[in-house]
Amino acid sequence: MGQLNGAIQEYHHIEHRGVAVHPWRNPVVHLDSWAVSDEDGRAYLEQHLVNDMPGRTTPLFITGDEEWGNYAAEVSVKPLSLAEKTGVVFRYHTSRHYYVFALEGGNRAVLAVRQSIEKELRQAEWRVLASASFVYDTRRYYRLKVENAGEKIRAHIDGKLVLEASDDEILKGQAGVMANVPARFQDFAVTAGESEKKAIDSRILAREAELKKLRADNPVPKLWKQFPTPRFGAGRNVRFGDLDGDGAMDMLIAQNIPRVRGDAFDHISCLTAVTLDGKVLWQMGKPDPRNGLLTNDTPFQIHDLDGDGRNEVILVRDFQLQVLDGKTGKRKQSTWMPLSAQDNKERPYEINNGDSIVFLNLAGGARAQEILIKDRYRWFWVFDKDLQLKWQGEGQTGHYPFPVDVDKDGRQEFVIGFSLWSHLGKALWSNDKALKDHADGISAGSFGPDASAPVRIYTCSSDEGFAMFSPEGKLLKQIRLGHAQTQSVADYLPNRAGLEIYIANFWRSPGIVTLLDWDANILGQKELAPGSTHLAPVNWRGDGQEFALLSGSTRDGGMIDGQMRRVVMFPGDGHPDLAYHVLDVTGDARDEIVLWDQERVWIYTQDRPFTGKRMYAPRRNPDYNDSNYRATVSLPGWK
Repeated sequence: MGQLNGAIQEYHHIEHRGVAVHPWRNPVVHLDSWAVSDEDGRAYLEQHLVNDMPGRTTPLFITGDEEWGNYAAEVSVKPLSLAEKTGVVFRYHTSRHYYVFALEGGNRAVLAVRQSIEKELRQAEWRVLASASFVYDTRRYYRLKVENAGEKIRAHIDGKLVLEASDDEILKGQAGVMANVPARFQDFAVTAGESEKKAIDSRILAREAELKKLRADNPVPKLWKQFPTPRFGAGRNVRFGDLDGDGAMDMLIAQNIPRVRGDAFDHISCLTAVTLDGKVLWQMGKPDPRNGLLTNDTPFQIHDLDGDGRNEVILVRDFQLQVLDGKTGKRKQSTWMPLSAQDNKERPYEINNGDSIVFLNLAGGARAQEILIKDRYRWFWVFDKDLQLKWQGEGQTGHYPFPVDVDKDGRQEFVIGFSLWSHLGKALWSNDKALKDHADGISAGSFGPDASAPVRIYTCSSDEGFAMFSPEGKLLKQIRLGHAQTQSVADYLPNRAGLEIYIANFWRSPGIVTLLDWDANILGQKELAPGSTHLAPVNWRGDGQEFALLSGSTRDGGMIDGQMRRVVMFPGDGHPDLAYHVLDVTGDARDEIVLWDQERVWIYTQDRPFTGKRMYAPRRNPDYNDSNYRATVSLPGWK
């Protein structure tokens, strides 16, 4: 791919990493598993990697439709190793939930179903339906065929029935191939009887008719503004705020240069402030289109730090915490960052260069004026508005903290990693040792039907899945649903009590989206995106129904409702779709969608005016605390 590392697809939309393969797809996008060549003049598909973590993920190549059912799937497979399983996939739901008929270990054939929820950390959960002795080698192709008829499954090798089973966990789904070892595949086919094909077509037509009606009932994205970003464009390394004091949103675009290694010590190389009309307000540093992408955070934000009604830019650059005038970019004040800990495993610099910035309201005043800066992933420091260091903390800092007033006394505590810290700099509790990975997206609040109920803390806990904690730090629920990466909280199902939580997976199970209620009960799950997504809430209709945005892609993106239906799609007008942000920039409380890549910015609004008597105006965590890892919380409100 040549664009940094696999993490590029955590929060950038990239259709594919090599060549276009639609209508096939590689679900585990960060594994560049598949190659095509030929032998004896006949093409083959080869899974060419040695999977060193078969207990955690499996290379897959998938095609078809979720409505496929009662079909036969077959393929010729030549295992190139006997160490692990390879075979044909059917009834595919997600990369963590599907059936497989496979050859395994050089001496047996197996029918099994992968389970979506793990019992043990980083250990795939399989349920074997049937197995039989079958000795095979690596010198020839074997014809595997599996037939589905309702719950009945029949599996053949070279035309001979070898296994039968009955199971109804999944009755429909896509099909494809899998291999945990190098293996070659030829002559893949899916067939169905005429009556079943008509039934499949009927279900697909009904689904598409429903989607057409839903989309017609929603505003269509209409281009509002567009402008180029010549040489100074970037990926998802942008902040939004009023920089010039005219009451309108502006963009602050940061380019960066990775140092030391891939995604831990990036330095901001260029900052460009630009209006949404494309006018450059100021620029700091040398723009270079080679410095536009990144796979981590960089420490810069827009915020009215001193409370004078005008925004500043607060950033760490050249090992200094700096405050710049928002309108001109001129430095107003600065201080040196703290020294790096002597016992850090990685200590390339004497002075810490910072990873991300969060503003906190620890004093209970009118605004958030304390500055938290963290490294990646152990230390953090809290400064006051005058850039004086107040105190520092140590722990598993995760990616991005979440401020919350847990005890509801007007002063914020904050969740960082799997720990809660007080406004005085005391660790109130920690689950850092109990959970063996780090925290990605974090949210906290009273999201149930009673907004005055005690706060709960919700963490996307990487390979530990999704976790919910009490205000006292008790682990109330944990769901090992894969590498939970990002989350958003909103009223996705207005007819249900409380708010809902959308979760997106990435590493080893990218693109899987799970909807939970406020009590962490799973309401639905689908594989929706090539990579991860922020699932940012969108107040698109203005009537209280929020959608979640996948991406700007015309095929894989759009907005989904609480039933995971793509109810709003973007027009095929050539717009950028690498990155996005959701916010109200026209002033009517409904959200616009800002789409951009390294060369241009396009902004979409609704194609029709609002016609209701009152408009939904949700309250969200502020734009001055933005991050590639932050969870967006959208609390109900009306205008």
